[in-house]
Amino acid sequence: MSVFLILGLLFGLLLLGVPVAFALGGLGLIMLYMGDFSPLMAPQAILSTLDGFILLAVPLFLLMSNVLLKGGVGRDLFSAVQAWVGHWPGGLAVATILSCALFAAISGSSVATAATIGTVAIPEMINRGYEKKFVYGLLAAGGTLGILIPPSIPMIVYGFVTEQSVIQLFLAGIGPGLVLVTLFVIFAMLHARFWGGFEPVARASWAERRTASYRALPSVALAMLVIVGLYSGVFTPTEAAAIGFAAALAITTLWLRTLTWTGFREAVMESAITTVAILLIVAGAKVFGKAIALYRIPQDISAFIAQTIDGPLMFILVVSCILLVMGLVFEALSMILIMTPVLLPAAMGLGFDPIWFGIYMVIMVECALITPPVGLNLYVIQSVARSTLGEVARGVWPFLLLMIVTVGVLYTIPDLALYIPFKW
Repeated sequence: MSVFLILGLLFGLLLLGVPVAFALGGLGLIMLYMGDFSPLMAPQAILSTLDGFILLAVPLFLLMSNVLLKGGVGRDLFSAVQAWVGHWPGGLAVATILSCALFAAISGSSVATAATIGTVAIPEMINRGYEKKFVYGLLAAGGTLGILIPPSIPMIVYGFVTEQSVIQLFLAGIGPGLVLVTLFVIFAMLHARFWGGFEPVARASWAERRTASYRALPSVALAMLVIVGLYSGVFTPTEAAAIGFAAALAITTLWLRTLTWTGFREAVMESAITTVAILLIVAGAKVFGKAIALYRIPQDISAFIAQTIDGPLMFILVVSCILLVMGLVFEALSMILIMTPVLLPAAMGLGFDPIWFGIYMVIMVECALITPPVGLNLYVIQSVARSTLGEVARGVWPFLLLMIVTVGVLYTIPDLALYIPFKW
């Protein structure tokens, strides 16, 4: 079976509405059968996938982020950050971005970040006169920081698929994450300077800052606990997720007392549903990956790229265009699971570090989260704001361009991702 026929069949199944997990697994099984390979390879691949210890971190990080979401932690974070930077030009927008970054450092989930901060920030910003499409785009894009600033669920999945160190991937995401936050903040301040029209926020008193900071202190301490434990080697990612979940429960039930039994039950159910969906996609992708490896498709693509693409820069340009187009029809994890086995051998053949390439993939997947028609963050913000999808989508384009700029900076300065995990 040719590469184009396989990809055509896959896209055809997805366009017909077949769930991603079953499209990948079913096509992989058909390929094994037509290639005279043993069909028993499929269940063996699935069992070996779901037996991975590192994947236990996924449901635990989801539980932690959903408990924090239901416990209203985003409100305290936003209030604390607003108390310190709200009086800056575009202060509420800056506070929103920084709140997204802080919550991202706790949760590892873009959807949870967008929903948690969006619930608080959207009405506050609109009441202050900020343009609606700017607010919606800011929150949708700010939510994507949840998968770039570690911990990150897509990084866990990428590390599992490629057998790379998840800790090194987390460390590599710090530099690009800070660059993207900085670009978002600069754009928000320039937008306030040249396209104002909103009501400025008065400078908070020191008493107000102390009160707001005290309320947010447990959440910041939770982020520090997870980050320091991970990077010092005290915790594995799975242990960090488990400890983070336990700490999130303690914060929302004992300290803040904002998590109800109904909220906890909803958090568990939503985490379970998302976990099953992720694991099914991972299992289907494993069968598909096994099949394309037996057909030597990654090697064929690597040879084709070596013959037709002139150098690393052209490779990144071509792959970026492909991933942007794929982002219109694929969600984040599907893109990583489908394209990584195909692209990584070619990238390594051109001299790209697999850790660097993982961060590049995550940034491109961030773009998929805010591009219609399947960008998940667009639907989250649409639901929170009770707006139209078109109005949310129109606001994300400046932030999408800033993500592409970040890719350019990352290509120009590879140590942005590689310095901390390998040279610090």
